[in-house]
Amino acid sequence: MSEHPQGSVVAGEPGPRNGLVDVTGIRVGHHTAVGDGFLTGTTVILAPPGGMVAGVDVRGGGPATHETDLLHPTASVERIHALVLTGGSAYGLAACTGVMEALADRGIGLPVGPGVGEIVPLVPGAALFDLGRGGDFRARPTAEFGALALAAALDSDAGIDPSASGDRGTSGGAAGSVGAGTGAVASGLKGGLGGASMVLPGGVTVAALAVVNAAGSPIDPRTGELWGARHLHPQDGPLPPAPSSQARQGLLDATAPRAPGVSFGSAAPSADSPVDSPVGAAADRAETITNTTLVVVATDATLTKAQCCKMAAVAQNGMARALNPVHTMFDGDIVFGVSTATAGIPDAVGFHAITAAAADVVTRAIVRGLLAVTTTITPAGRWPSWSDLAG
Repeated sequence: MSEHPQGSVVAGEPGPRNGLVDVTGIRVGHHTAVGDGFLTGTTVILAPPGGMVAGVDVRGGGPATHETDLLHPTASVERIHALVLTGGSAYGLAACTGVMEALADRGIGLPVGPGVGEIVPLVPGAALFDLGRGGDFRARPTAEFGALALAAALDSDAGIDPSASGDRGTSGGAAGSVGAGTGAVASGLKGGLGGASMVLPGGVTVAALAVVNAAGSPIDPRTGELWGARHLHPQDGPLPPAPSSQARQGLLDATAPRAPGVSFGSAAPSADSPVDSPVGAAADRAETITNTTLVVVATDATLTKAQCCKMAAVAQNGMARALNPVHTMFDGDIVFGVSTATAGIPDAVGFHAITAAAADVVTRAIVRGLLAVTTTITPAGRWPSWSDLAG
């Protein structure tokens, strides 16, 4: 494939960073842990002063979430202070507590009493399953991960190089195996974190950050190409060439559908259950399907909570363009929609353009995340990247 198609149906150009930080007021920070049994991390999306309006759309059958009920249009809370995306499955949601404590130390939160410091930071979050991928099942995000990722987000205002790394993590526009995307896997391929943005003709910015840890495959089995690649914008970089026949077969082998047993540990064997019973020892040894794609889509347009929820719902279409299948009973697929409300209030046509752009930037963010990773090997396994297999 020699030409770079214009896959978007929405007019506009990517912002200067081509990521979530192009939305005025949003800061992003990551903490990444690799080695000594770890292959995981945490990403924090920090709101501007005064918070951000937020909604959510949950489609996966196995989500691990924190405080998402706050984002329903009927809930009393209007603005939140940060979002957390993290590895570690339900254990990793401890990172939300670390962000809350660190924000409270800075005096950021919802006042709940007359005294100094009597505040509660509002920090919804979601986790993906990467347990054990670094070699140690107990090597997972803690509250400290959240605090360190928040520190990196705060550092991003000081001009920190987004590619810099260290104990305080990375900030800004980092992509690939970073933060919540560190231990991500997409249908046997290495998954990761990616971003994309679009500035609409009227000046409104719409952007997405996606962490791809999907059960569904990101490749077209007929060609081996990434499903979402046709939706890339020319400014996203050169369109990946179609894999050779040999490379296509390698990609098909890596992403071949699997039919593992599934055990949630809810059934106990009876005294007369055979060891190979579905509720016996065989179920305990079953390989569990453990996947989730986490997305934040944001705009600087002034939206209501209901509109943020609708933007998140339409943005789910961007996930469906890049992965097949999505929203299964074994995924925890979730999209957060946020508004920093630093631009004007859109009319009906303007809101339509925002939601259409939201779906586009999600697809692009997923593809860019998959292209940003390299093959990863740990004591627990080997996960090839699409780029390495496609040559």
